[in-house]
Amino acid sequence: MRIFLETERLLLREFTADDVDNLVDLDGDPEVMQFITGGLTTSREAIENETLPAFLSYYDRYPGYGFWAAIERSTGDFLGWFHFRPADGHPEDEPELGYRLRKSSWGKGYAAEGSRALIRKGFLEFGVRRVVAEAMVVHTASRRVMEKSGLTLARTFHQDWPYPIDGDDQGDVEYALTREDWAREHDPGYRSAGDALPPQTTTATRSPGSGR
Repeated sequence: MRIFLETERLLLREFTADDVDNLVDLDGDPEVMQFITGGLTTSREAIENETLPAFLSYYDRYPGYGFWAAIERSTGDFLGWFHFRPADGHPEDEPELGYRLRKSSWGKGYAAEGSRALIRKGFLEFGVRRVVAEAMVVHTASRRVMEKSGLTLARTFHQDWPYPIDGDDQGDVEYALTREDWAREHDPGYRSAGDALPPQTTTATRSPGSGR
């Protein structure tokens, strides 16, 4: 079992073939699946033959990206998962953030805690340029997680979805956070090449690369 990331309350680890029951239990809750399939649950067969193999394949194709099992450190319980990987049509340095957690862990701040840690790791260790996340307009709980994680609303759009879900007529939202915006918040010494120079500073006094 490879631990990918640790936070104060969570361990994020690679999935293994032994996680079938964990995923069946997670996707077997209609409330968990409400904004994904309209409440339809996922069969064990689909978990074994489609979902889990897809999760495992990411570790070889995209080092540092993928789906990560979320484990509560104090109990060792499986809480759900996070993903942090390039979405279809996006460049590799613009991963999509996502999460799916058991109902028993909702409202405890786990989703934002794991998301912030993944975002930080992506910017500092993997050269990520921009992080994006999507949700239905009406999925207010997921949107709050995105906002608490530092992402801001980038656009509202409509897309085809194979499942009818209440509120899908209002469309979807994309939230985003660039590395520069994240660094300005978390690194007081950060200054991008396009930032205005502080008082008493001229371009002649700046060494090459000082505006990283």
